[in-house]
Amino acid sequence: MQHDLIGIGFGPSNIALAVSLEEKRQSGRRINPLFIERQPSLTWHKDMLLEHAHMQISFLKDLATLRNPTSRFTFVNYLHEKRRLQDFINLKTFYPSRHEFNDYFVWAAAQFEDRCVYGEEVLEVLPEKQGDEVPLLRVRSRDQAGALHDRLARNLVVSIGGTAHVPELFQPFKDDSRIFHSHHYLRGIARNAQAKKMAIIGAGQSAAELFMDLHGRPNAPEVDLVMRARAIRPADDSPFVNEIFNADFVDHMFSRSQGERSDMLREFRHANYACPDLELIGQLFKVFYEQNVRGDARHRFLRRHEVRKVQAGPQGIELTLFDLNAEREVTTRYDAVVLATGYERQQHKGLLAPLAPYLGDLEVDRHYRIKSAPNFHPAVFIQGTNEASHGLSDTLLSVTAVRSGEISDALLHNRHAAPGNLVAAQPNDPVHIC
Repeated sequence: MQHDLIGIGFGPSNIALAVSLEEKRQSGRRINPLFIERQPSLTWHKDMLLEHAHMQISFLKDLATLRNPTSRFTFVNYLHEKRRLQDFINLKTFYPSRHEFNDYFVWAAAQFEDRCVYGEEVLEVLPEKQGDEVPLLRVRSRDQAGALHDRLARNLVVSIGGTAHVPELFQPFKDDSRIFHSHHYLRGIARNAQAKKMAIIGAGQSAAELFMDLHGRPNAPEVDLVMRARAIRPADDSPFVNEIFNADFVDHMFSRSQGERSDMLREFRHANYACPDLELIGQLFKVFYEQNVRGDARHRFLRRHEVRKVQAGPQGIELTLFDLNAEREVTTRYDAVVLATGYERQQHKGLLAPLAPYLGDLEVDRHYRIKSAPNFHPAVFIQGTNEASHGLSDTLLSVTAVRSGEISDALLHNRHAAPGNLVAAQPNDPVHIC
């Protein structure tokens, strides 16, 4: 069976795209999508749904509001349907809990169950050739029972999010349950419930949230917060800086030269990376201050420290840390180590590798479509991987609603029929799967 569009992943980006396409369908403009999601059911960052964690962006940057405030898929309508709108107003906040925003995504996704298959992992995307032309793509996936599924698509949207970044020193220990990334935090903590001494590596929002979570647990372990930075810097969410996350700033960013784009990304890096909320930093400082008052140095803040060596043995994980101020090494044993070391966004490259002869180096146009050879007719869009060309907001929820509208417009106006500006390659015949 052929599909007008196959979307790989069904997280916020592709849910927003489903919403936009549904609203256009109701106005008589129809594209029939199918989304393939690896998880057996939708949960947004399920291992980071901490008890007191809240969103860092306004609820108005939901799946629809900035594109269509009258949409029935807005967060406000979700609250209305859940009969919590008045109570939410009384909270007097723009920043819902992470639990509630996850529930909002689940609520929205549930309205597209007939257009999504869960529990399947996409293995590869192959060109389906007719002579020298490529009119279709073959998407191969595997379900949880091990069965393979082939589907044909006229267009493709890849929205698979980031993968946990594990520093090189820790990579040999990926199968050691005592070392785990923040992306798997709740599961990792459950497996290490008896840990008495732990280290958190990182200086961002996740590192600070995990420290406070561990501190507040019954029978809390001793925790060392380890970072190379001299201090934890707060996120700059002042109004003029926040304009870089506006949807219309994408036009400005995309119109600049590569050098100017790089300069802007460096200038505003601390509006998004390694920058916890100021309130959270205050809570962290208070923990260390109060333990100084009590003379109880249960936790340590090891700033200006970097990991030089990692060893794992039956008695624990030994980290050799280099104190950049004192210029000396110290080795400490921990029961568990949490890596709050961010995410990488490279997975789409392997997935699209069979299309390399047609898609080149995966350069995208303003509407997130990968530029292609003239004989390649499917439109291939990627979401959440275009920070270098579209700005810091690309990996965030900030532009999700507007971006989904731009992609759906590009599909509906047949922009995919226009040839790309890459020189046509002479690929080897691809392997077809029957």
